[in-house]
Amino acid sequence: MRLFRSFFRISLATIFWFIVISVLWVGLLGLANPPVTWIMVEQSNEQGQISRTTVGLEEIARNLPLSVIASEDQRFMTHNGFSWDAMRKAMEKNKKGKRIKGGSTISQQTAKNVFLWPGRNYVRKGLEAWFTLLIETFWSKERILEVYLNVAEMGKGVFGAEAAAQHCFNRPASKLTSPQCALITATLPSPRRYSCSKPSAYLRNRQQWVLRQMRNVGDVLDPEVLERRRQKIEREEARKDRRKK
Repeated sequence: MRLFRSFFRISLATIFWFIVISVLWVGLLGLANPPVTWIMVEQSNEQGQISRTTVGLEEIARNLPLSVIASEDQRFMTHNGFSWDAMRKAMEKNKKGKRIKGGSTISQQTAKNVFLWPGRNYVRKGLEAWFTLLIETFWSKERILEVYLNVAEMGKGVFGAEAAAQHCFNRPASKLTSPQCALITATLPSPRRYSCSKPSAYLRNRQQWVLRQMRNVGDVLDPEVLERRRQKIEREEARKDRRKK
C-alpha cells in the first residue's frame, strides 16, 4: 500500500511539473522566436549547414500565409487546432493505399515542428495534440502562422519564408509575388524532393492548383472576409447535418 501511495505521489508530481513546464515553454515561445528545431539539427548534420533567417509576419508578403492556408489548412482561421474532417479523410485514404496521408492542421504542424522530435508513434501524437491545444490557447492565429512560416522546411536545408525567398528568387520574403508564394507553398508536402528554384512540371501544375485555391478561399486574414468564410462553413456544416438526418 505504501509503495502504491509513493508511486501515485510521484506520478502526480510528474504530471504537474510536465504541465507547468510545457505551459511556460509555450508561453515563452509566444513572445520569443524558437531558436532551433529537431529537424533543423537533423538537416544541419545531414547537409552540413542550413539556411534560416527569422522575420516577423509583417515582413512576409501577405500572399504567402494565404497560400499556405489555401493549400494546407483552409479552415485554419476558424478551427480550434484540429480538423476532424481532414483526419477522417486521411484515415480513409490510408486504408485504401500504401501511401500515408496526414490530416494535420497548420497548428499541429507548428506544434510538432517546434516542440517535438521527428518520427511516428502514439506518444508523439499525444504530445502533438497537447502542444496544439496549448498554442491554440495561448497564441493568436497570427502568431501560429508567424512561427510556422519561420520554422517550416521549404527546401533541402532551407527553413522559413525569408530563406526560401532568398534561395529561390533572390529577394526578401516581403517582395514575393503571388505566383512565387504559390510555388514555395507547392513544395511544402515534400520540400526535400521538390525545389522552387528548379520547379518541375509537376510543381508548376501544383503551383496553379494553389493559386486556384487562394482565389476560392480569399483573404481570410481580413476580418470581413473571414466572417463571410465562417458563415459559409456554418451553412455547409448545416447542410451536412440535414443530409445525415
